[in-house]
Amino acid sequence: MITFDLGRGHFTYRVAAAIEHDGHVLVCRETDGDFWFLPGGRCEFMESSHEAVKRELREEFGVECRVERLLWIVENFFLLTGKSSGAGKTFHEIGLYFLVSLPPQSPLLEKTGHFPFDEGLLNLEARWFPLSETRSINLVPSFLRAGLSDPPSTPQHIIHDEIGR
Repeated sequence: MITFDLGRGHFTYRVAAAIEHDGHVLVCRETDGDFWFLPGGRCEFMESSHEAVKRELREEFGVECRVERLLWIVENFFLLTGKSSGAGKTFHEIGLYFLVSLPPQSPLLEKTGHFPFDEGLLNLEARWFPLSETRSINLVPSFLRAGLSDPPSTPQHIIHDEIGR
């Protein structure tokens, strides 16, 4: 995985999947966490971003997906707070956010409520939220709250700074 500590902070190269279905978007959080995020994870060395998104969804949910297109290239600067693992660390993250689709017969499309999954040592849960409610949940990075309801037609570069560097 392309992630490493830099003493006072942490660097990560991440991919994420914006999966929309029937007016809903799939989001995740640590089971006792206080914020939601899009499914995905860290790229591995010599792995393309498309391969990484597909691998992450296979590992996390046991599903195959189709990467439709790149939505956002994000330079994300944040301090992890709350009850999450890694709380207190400053992060510099490069993230590629993709629009992803699932086959119509995917079992993930039939899930309702909160449903658990494991990612290594982390206990996580996922949920389909109505796109109309993304502005009212603690979804990070925060630009996604509005951005998911109106995704760009061409890739956008975003510098998202939550720590005021």
